[in-house]
Amino acid sequence: MSNTGAFAVGSGHGHGDGEELTASAIVAEAATGSHVLEIKGYSLTKGLGNGKCITSSAFSVGGHRWCILYYPDGDTSESADCISIYLKLNLAADDAVDVKAQFTFSVLDDKGDPVPKFSLKELKMLTFSANTGSWGYRKFVERKALEESAYGIRTEATTHQFFLVPPSDMHKHFGRLLSSPDGTTDVTFEVAGEMFPAHRCVLAARSSVFMADLFGSMKKKAKDHRRIDDMEARVFKAMLHFIYTDAMPEMDKEEDAFVITQRLLVAADRYDLERLKLMCEEKLCSYIDTSTVATTLALAEQHGCHGLKKPCFKLLQSPSLRKIAMATEGFDHLISSCPSLIKELLANVAACP
Repeated sequence: MSNTGAFAVGSGHGHGDGEELTASAIVAEAATGSHVLEIKGYSLTKGLGNGKCITSSAFSVGGHRWCILYYPDGDTSESADCISIYLKLNLAADDAVDVKAQFTFSVLDDKGDPVPKFSLKELKMLTFSANTGSWGYRKFVERKALEESAYGIRTEATTHQFFLVPPSDMHKHFGRLLSSPDGTTDVTFEVAGEMFPAHRCVLAARSSVFMADLFGSMKKKAKDHRRIDDMEARVFKAMLHFIYTDAMPEMDKEEDAFVITQRLLVAADRYDLERLKLMCEEKLCSYIDTSTVATTLALAEQHGCHGLKKPCFKLLQSPSLRKIAMATEGFDHLISSCPSLIKELLANVAACP
């Protein structure tokens, strides 16, 4: 019988799927790693005592710290005649990260190959956390059976690890950059008498229009000033919020949300912010009724919002609702400003069963 014991831990690849939830993402990833724990003088460890363990040095897999817990006399009175062995994740008490993993422990022969007779594989995913930091086998192998075997005391553990990556918070950092510029801004916009400091690189990275405007000429001053005369300050502020955070700001007053969203869509189209434009379209769809359908159709026609037209046409397919909508001033404006749209409207109304 050998007086040398060896324990190893490793992991295999797997797939994880990310799912987007209310503008956040939870991404599952897999990681691979291995570790060998060698126990020299196995016979001397047998008298350590029931419930007492030898801990391996820490090793890293997937950005997390792990170790192996080896109980030569079992971890409880129930397993006193067995070797107990566990895989432990080293987490701080306040660490909220959960790590999912599968693992296998196997006795190795003299060549380092696993012995099927002395192998245990965890078939399901187990969650390692600050509260549940270790999983393994209370009765991994009977000491007598192992000592009488021809394989000595060499053991391997294989771990398949999956862990959750926290959602990206990049938008928060850029949002703070906008709200607290700390003297790092290099361009200022004057809109309806209000000043908005910003960063040319951020604006240019998000908008091809800003790229051409702010970096189009060969010479630029260290401090730049721009004046925008045909936009409300609150609309420009909302557009800047999107540029830095990739999200629409919350509207304080519900009655103003429709108007601001309309004007924000116009600004998004003007500055080539396609994602913001689509977000405005989606929000405007929830405001479509007989009083807004005409102005919404005109906006959709003027700015190429085909997805916004469909719910408008659907509403106008109802004869009673169409009659109410046609009596509004907005419908008169639609006829005069977008005569080409009337033909499309009639075609969609005629398609109604």
